[in-house]
Amino acid sequence: MKTAFITGITGQDGAYLAKFLLEKGYAVHGGVRRTASMNRGRLAELGIENEIQYHDFDLLELSNIVSVIDEIKPDEIYNLAAQSFVAASFRQPLLTSELDALGVLRILEALRMTGSQARFYQASTSEMFGKIQDQIQSEMTPLYPRSPYGVAKLFAHWITVNYREAHNIFAASGILFNHESPLRGQEFVTRKITLTLAKIKHRNANILELGNLNAARDWGFAGDFVQGMWKMLQHKVADTYVLATGRTNSVRDFVTHAADALGFRLAWEGDGVNETARDRSTNRIVVRVNPAFFRASEVDTLIGCPAKAERDLDWKPKATFEELVEGMASADNDRVSRGCVLF
Repeated sequence: MKTAFITGITGQDGAYLAKFLLEKGYAVHGGVRRTASMNRGRLAELGIENEIQYHDFDLLELSNIVSVIDEIKPDEIYNLAAQSFVAASFRQPLLTSELDALGVLRILEALRMTGSQARFYQASTSEMFGKIQDQIQSEMTPLYPRSPYGVAKLFAHWITVNYREAHNIFAASGILFNHESPLRGQEFVTRKITLTLAKIKHRNANILELGNLNAARDWGFAGDFVQGMWKMLQHKVADTYVLATGRTNSVRDFVTHAADALGFRLAWEGDGVNETARDRSTNRIVVRVNPAFFRASEVDTLIGCPAKAERDLDWKPKATFEELVEGMASADNDRVSRGCVLF
């Protein structure tokens, strides 16, 4: 039996990865920050809440990281913990850097100090591409982050590569494009869309307010992407891989598909900050632009090339964009109808 340690196990990716590894026969340990209450809602929804061994874990404290690694002696470490909300990184750039940049360095230094042979996975992000230098982004595309989050992740990515090369640590970096699911947090635009539209349908909300409707992303299903993480640590050598679908859709596209799934029939009107979407059946405006949600520096379009992962890891995403959106909308419709929205 292999032992895996997952930081950020209570998040979307952590929950899906934990379920996947448990099904593979792993002993799964999870790192959680010590708080007054720990939200295990995602793990509970997947039916695995009680199958995981939990450990107090803080990316700000090196001695804590060392002691947890020494106690568990994991075969694999998946670092998914981060301040991962881009908008919040503009408000909290120092905390974002401490967690997302230096936190990764602390884990790598702990591996070096303890002599651990654990294989390490670092969750990098397509936000590192930022102001895109290539129309389609691959492992060879120059990086130009446009947010404190992207900058912090850029440091984490390159320090992972450095420890791989300088200290012979098996450290893989996955540059993952946007991956969503019914377990996504409400602070992310995709979940905000499906949850708010479900609330409007059930008369628990009046309107959905969004920022840049033209922002386009390469959206995939998180359950597919965590399998790519695992495949990176099973490969014979550590490397960097892009995981993506190779298809891009706008925020407006996401709204339209979610609305269709929930029974709305939207008619888009106006443009720019005056753009709205009206439900044809009721003639009500259900979507409008709020400039307060614009980013200080926007990333307009991201679309990834997963060819290397397909070739080396035999990894391909399975869920389509339409299936992803419909699944999220259906899950939120069910939650709102039952009055049970746990995360």
